[in-house]
Amino acid sequence: MSQSYAMLKCYGSCSMSYGGHRPRWMSTRTTLSQKVAHDNEELRLRTPFIALHKPVEGLYAMNGGDGLHSYAQNSSHQRGVVDVAKPIIQEEIIIKLDIEQLYSTSQYNFRIADFGCSTGHNSFPAIQIIIQAIEKKIERERQLQNFDYQVFFNDQVMNDFNTLFASLPPERKYCAAGVPGPFHGRLLPKDSLHFAYSSCALNWLSEVPKAVQDRTSRAWNEGKVHYTGAKKEVFDAYSNQYDKDITSFLNARATEVVSGGLMAFLVPAVPTFDHSETTYTTPTEMDVLGSCLMDMANKGRLSKAKVDSFNFPLYFTIPNELKAIIERNNNFSIERMEILNNPGKHSLRSANERASYLRAVFEGLLVNQFGSGIMDELFERYANKLEESSHFLDPDNEKSIIILVLLKCTGDK
Repeated sequence: MSQSYAMLKCYGSCSMSYGGHRPRWMSTRTTLSQKVAHDNEELRLRTPFIALHKPVEGLYAMNGGDGLHSYAQNSSHQRGVVDVAKPIIQEEIIIKLDIEQLYSTSQYNFRIADFGCSTGHNSFPAIQIIIQAIEKKIERERQLQNFDYQVFFNDQVMNDFNTLFASLPPERKYCAAGVPGPFHGRLLPKDSLHFAYSSCALNWLSEVPKAVQDRTSRAWNEGKVHYTGAKKEVFDAYSNQYDKDITSFLNARATEVVSGGLMAFLVPAVPTFDHSETTYTTPTEMDVLGSCLMDMANKGRLSKAKVDSFNFPLYFTIPNELKAIIERNNNFSIERMEILNNPGKHSLRSANERASYLRAVFEGLLVNQFGSGIMDELFERYANKLEESSHFLDPDNEKSIIILVLLKCTGDK
C-alpha cells in the first residue's frame, strides 16, 4: 500500500481556548471530491465524481451531510460505544501515560489521531475525553505545563470532511487537521503521534478478499454477500484478510506513534464464531440485506451477476483472534483488553431506525455496485423483513460485542 503524507494538505483548522481569535475553519477540495445527491426530500448521500476501481480508496465513507439518511443522524449505536468506554480510557491515560517522557521529546506539543472519524459526530466527544484525561494527569503533576494539542481526523478520501470541519466544537482546545486515506497503511510522519484512537472502524477490511470474488476459487461466494453462513473457504479468506490488514495497521502506527505513546481501539466483534440459528449478531444484518438483493435480482430489478460479485468488506473478529494478531507484533504491549457491552443497541427501537442505521453506513458501497435507483426499495424491503421477525428487533438478542484494547508503543521499531 502506498504511503500517503496528507497531513495538513487537505484540511486544517486551529482554535485555542486560552486567548486569541479562533480562525475560521477552512477546507481545500481535492479532485476526488463529493457531489451532493438529493432525493425528493433531503440531502442523502455523497457520491464520487469519478469511476471507481478496485481496490478502491474512499469506497467505505459513511453518508455525509446531516440529512435523514446521514451518518450524523444515524450513529447513536456507535455513540453508545464511546460513552461506555469513557471511564476506562480516562483511567488508563491517567495511569499509563508517561507525561514527563513525552515532555522531553515533544516540545509541549501533543498530537492525537482518530482513525475512521467519519463526519465527527462521535469523534469530537472521544477527543474531548482524551484531552480531559491528559489535563487531569498534568494537574496532578502540578509542576508540568499544559500541552498545545493537535488532532488529526482520518477517514477515506470520499469522507465528508466539509461537514466535519463545519461541525468542529467552537470551544475546542486543539488545532484540527484532516488526513484523508485508508488507515491500513502509513498516513503520518515518523514519531509524530502521542495518542492513536479508533472506534467502530477496525472491522473494515482494506478490500474484499480476492478469492471470494474469483469464480474459479473454492471461496467464490455466489449468491451471498458476506462470510456468515457461507462455506469454510469464504470464512477463511475473510479471516486471512483481517489478519493481514490488522498487521499492516499496527505496523503503520508503530512508525507514527512515539515510544511510550498510547493507542485505544474500540473494535466491533463477536464472542464466538459458532452462531446458532437463534443467536443474532451484527454480521447477520448483512445476510438479511443480501437476501433482499437476491429477491430483487429474482424479480429482475437488478442483475444477479452483480449480487454474486458483491461482498461486504467487513469482518467481526473474536477476542482471542485479535489478541493473537497483536501479540505477534513486537511494537506494542497490551496494557488492557476487555469486552464491553454496547448500550447503543437500545437506541434502535424499530425496523425503520435499524434500516436507516445500516443505510447511513452501507449506502455508499451499495450505490457503487448497484446504482442509487434501488436504494429506497432495498431498505424498505430490509425494514419489512425485520418487521416479520420480532427476534431481530429485540436489542437483548444483539449478541455482538465491543473489544476495548489499550496498547503502548514499546519503541522496539
